[in-house]
Amino acid sequence: MADEQVAGTQEQAQQQFSLQRIYTKDISLESPATPAVFKKQWQPQVSVDLGTKSDKIDESGNFEVVLTITITAKVDGETAFLIEVQQAGIFFITGFGAEDLRRIVATAAPNILFPYARECIDNLCVKGGFPPVMLAPINFDAMYQQALAQAQAGQPAGEPATH
Repeated sequence: MADEQVAGTQEQAQQQFSLQRIYTKDISLESPATPAVFKKQWQPQVSVDLGTKSDKIDESGNFEVVLTITITAKVDGETAFLIEVQQAGIFFITGFGAEDLRRIVATAAPNILFPYARECIDNLCVKGGFPPVMLAPINFDAMYQQALAQAQAGQPAGEPATH
């Protein structure tokens, strides 16, 4: 029993998840309907598309995780603005099994990146002459569980979240 506790403690000690760096990989703001859109009443239809991807970048356990958020605001059917932010981070992840690793890059890493992407989007809106956009928090754990359930049911993964 004591040997099992020691083995379990050693296994946990080898598991590491740490942030190495956060950076903006790509950022864009397009406002094709300006300046005419500023004369219209501001009641936009806003859609939010969200995606993540991850890549192992070396053999020592470093992974790049990229959170992509695209915001499209339309007024009277015209695109007022389109913002895309790719917020990325390098994470050191080691000592986890394949399933735990997938869960970490799909939930924990995007949870860390999201506030940075949200701030970028808000700043771009204001600098583009539009009212600020404050995105509501996103439950990446629930999204991951939903994707797992769809995969187990044999259904194709859903489209990115649209609000």
